[in-house]
Amino acid sequence: MRHLAVAVLACIAFFANASPAVLSFEPDTLHYFENFDPDKKPWHPGQALNIEEVFKNYQYFEIRFLKRANEIEVRRYIQNQRDRAERYRILPDGALNKISE
Repeated sequence: MRHLAVAVLACIAFFANASPAVLSFEPDTLHYFENFDPDKKPWHPGQALNIEEVFKNYQYFEIRFLKRANEIEVRRYIQNQRDRAERYRILPDGALNKISE
């Protein structure tokens, strides 16, 4: 019975720490992605790539996680030229709310 209680507490701690609103990316560091879908709920950026991996693509996204842990800045590049930049707030449920363009 004691082992079951420990296992349940471990699962609760794991899922509490795996909240989509809490991301494990270093603040103010640039991360590169092939795709960005702000409508995905809960939102998660996916696998970060290095610049050499995305630079060859027609379109890629540069995401900077701001010092405020719940905000991101997303820049879209087309043919290696910045197309647009947007800021989003990460809501507690993991959804994104656009702050500005």
